[in-house]
Amino acid sequence: MHNAALKACGMDMEYVRIHLRPPELEEGFRLLSLHGFAGVNLTIPHKTAIIPLIDSIDPSAEKLGAVNTVRFENGKSRGYNTDGPGLVRAVMVSFGARLGELRVMIIGAGGGAGRAAAIQCAIEGCSEITLVNRTQSKAEALVHSLRELTAGSSARSVRAITDSSESLSCALAEVDIVLQCSSLGMKEGDPSPLPKPAIEARHFVYDTIYSRRTQLIEDAEDTGARCANGLGMLLHQGALAFEIWLQRTAPVEVMSAALKAATGLK
Repeated sequence: MHNAALKACGMDMEYVRIHLRPPELEEGFRLLSLHGFAGVNLTIPHKTAIIPLIDSIDPSAEKLGAVNTVRFENGKSRGYNTDGPGLVRAVMVSFGARLGELRVMIIGAGGGAGRAAAIQCAIEGCSEITLVNRTQSKAEALVHSLRELTAGSSARSVRAITDSSESLSCALAEVDIVLQCSSLGMKEGDPSPLPKPAIEARHFVYDTIYSRRTQLIEDAEDTGARCANGLGMLLHQGALAFEIWLQRTAPVEVMSAALKAATGLK
């Protein structure tokens, strides 16, 4: 999607993949900054390891505790995180709703994607955040972090619940959007994390898995709920990175077409 965007903008640049092992990160990052790169994306395990190596960090990335995008300019580096903001854009495009105005349930809140989504929801000012994780202690730990992040705001409610059908059904009655951030659904035959009878037509269901059609999406569509997969989040994370590096509006439609062509997904 980046190379399609660069071509559409008439820019003589290329997006390439470079494999840096953890012991190579510091030297590799220094060499990239010296040899004309506009910036880089980083993925696991470098999202936290890069932080001591950059000159400055965007406040949002600092709150998330991870960097996935770095811009080089005038010999300096600045770190950003487009994971959370990409989700915000994807929700707006998919459902026409501002994430910060919705009551949110996050499934898989113990992992990296779920944690990033939860922190972004807190940053956006969601009035209610419900965390669900197979290991509830991890969700409880995140509740504590979110309460520190939202200290002083009595309007926000943060809680962790068990993944039992009864708990989920009760919680869904007071939720507007479900963000599915766990790996459940990536394998054929994986069940939905939610009891189907508790899903209502008024719900928005966003499943970050985009490699296949999940049972959650099928169940939600059967109930009349509006659904979307994680392809939009991937698109808008990339578009935001493009804008950070090149300081110009990303050609989102071009990037979307290239992404869909490459993955064969919609």
